[in-house]
Amino acid sequence: MLPKEIIAKIRRIEIRTGRLVNEIFAGQYESVFKGRGMEFDEVREYLPGDDIRSIDWNVTARTGHPYIKKFVEERELNIMLLVDASASQRFGTASQTKAEMTAEISGVLAYTAIKNNDRVGALLFTDRVEEFIPPAKGTTHLSRILRDVLYAHPVGQGTDFNPALQYLNDVVKRRCIVFLISDFHTSDYSRALAVTSRRHDLIAIELHDPRERELPDVPCLVLEDLERGHSRLVSSGSMAVRAAFRKRVEHQQAQRRGLFRRLNVDCIELQTNLSYVEPLMNFFRMRARRFH
Repeated sequence: MLPKEIIAKIRRIEIRTGRLVNEIFAGQYESVFKGRGMEFDEVREYLPGDDIRSIDWNVTARTGHPYIKKFVEERELNIMLLVDASASQRFGTASQTKAEMTAEISGVLAYTAIKNNDRVGALLFTDRVEEFIPPAKGTTHLSRILRDVLYAHPVGQGTDFNPALQYLNDVVKRRCIVFLISDFHTSDYSRALAVTSRRHDLIAIELHDPRERELPDVPCLVLEDLERGHSRLVSSGSMAVRAAFRKRVEHQQAQRRGLFRRLNVDCIELQTNLSYVEPLMNFFRMRARRFH
């Protein structure tokens, strides 16, 4: 049995995300994603005027005659939520923790997909795969995703994208839309990210608490690494220390942005002290302009 407070949280998120989807996101989602997926149908002989990029070189080599791949529009999409459940997600100095915002974002995306008759699944991970929920439809399925995201009891504490991305690539064969929701407090994931971005439509959602980017001007501060259990006393009253901290954060962000650009991965940046509605809307508008 779930604790009453978790059941209440799930219900509040369902009500809030349902309202947002009905009033704001549903039409945007359909204009950006619906009809963009293409699925292999058959091969046929090449005809003058066909796009040479569609030539199936394996069949052409076997038969000695040019053949092309024929695709049909997918009527339904698969949406996968890759949800970071590591210990750093429990951090929060604003109105909510990163884990709580993750649950709301997951609810909005899942509810939108289900409302558009698409399937949605989830993969919860830390430094290992914690749970895989296969794509399915229906409001009962939405409640399960919210329950498992909110009430996760992960074995791992750290963050490593590689096992999660490898598992996704092995298990989900059909091309899908993947939302990777994390604070990205990890490293050495570029190769796995590159493979996933080639196989799927990969979108990164970065969640950050404001204190992860700017130290407060106080004499000293104890910083704790929730994933490794280490703590450190920092002289945050020093302007030079605060500037160095900010510079390091900006450098890490610039490296991520460069990686995302090279791999054609879209990114939505969110902060726990600000509403996620406008950044999501801006993302949908940007994708709509690109594809239409």
